[in-house]
Amino acid sequence: MTTAQSSFRGLANVSFFADDLDAARTWYTEPFGIEPYFVREGYLEFRIGDHLDELGIIDRTYVPGAGGPSGAVVSWHVDDLSATLDRLLALGATEHEGIRERGEGFTTASVVDPFGNLLGIMTNPHWLEIAGR
Repeated sequence: MTTAQSSFRGLANVSFFADDLDAARTWYTEPFGIEPYFVREGYLEFRIGDHLDELGIIDRTYVPGAGGPSGAVVSWHVDDLSATLDRLLALGATEHEGIRERGEGFTTASVVDPFGNLLGIMTNPHWLEIAGR
């Protein structure tokens, strides 16, 4: 383990994929007891729990790299998305989805680690707001 400070600040978002986004919305609304707070074509998001953790559900047609790694994507908030992505790639990860602006200050990227797992990183203003409380 190195003594350098990690750029991974905290869990920011978990994204699941669904073939039927409307059915997933209905299903997840029931156990959470709330409607998603954010909805756009192909995506919806709940904020749940004491820390308003984010669960995004993405229409499966938007899975990047169809036929490759897929499944839940856990995204960690980082302050410098580009530098963190470059570091992960230098350490042997392969790009899954490059840096992508999602709107309203949310920017994401993901890699496949050397073991075949998806690892998401993002800048997440919601995470910063909650962390600052």
